Amino acid sequence: MPQSSFYAKVRRGLPAVIAQWLALGQGDTDRLALILAETARVAKLGEPEATPSGATLEAWCDAERHDEIPLWAGRTAVFLLVQMPARPQPADDDEACAWAYCWLRNRQVDDYDAAMAGLPDHLRAPLDAALKAAWVDQQGLRLV
Repeated sequence: MPQSSFYAKVRRGLPAVIAQWLALGQGDTDRLALILAETARVAKLGEPEATPSGATLEAWCDAERHDEIPLWAGRTAVFLLVQMPARPQPADDDEACAWAYCWLRNRQVDDYDAAMAGLPDHLRAPLDAALKAAWVDQQGLRLV
């Protein structure tokens, strides 16, 4: 089933998304955890039950713990990373799938072309295939 295969890549890619936020964000891990949670609340990207600790964010970077990462954290990290002047990009296919999935979940677009056009220029090529897969996955879920 394509959806489960794509979503498995998303889940495997989320630790790398969080790791990029920790590597590029300015401040100690507790501050970055606070920024992540508060941004999620303010930008309406999710409702964290509690603000995670810096240690929790560091634990979420462990690839073996990918299922523990709440989607609000990945969505918010992508939201913040996309805006960074450092112009970060995903490092591999799983991370690209996580970025693309979160990008679509963060936006309301009517078609694939609008989703692609909304991406910053530096992310269009790295997310091309992943965004197509995310769009197909999202459309498949709408049929359920």
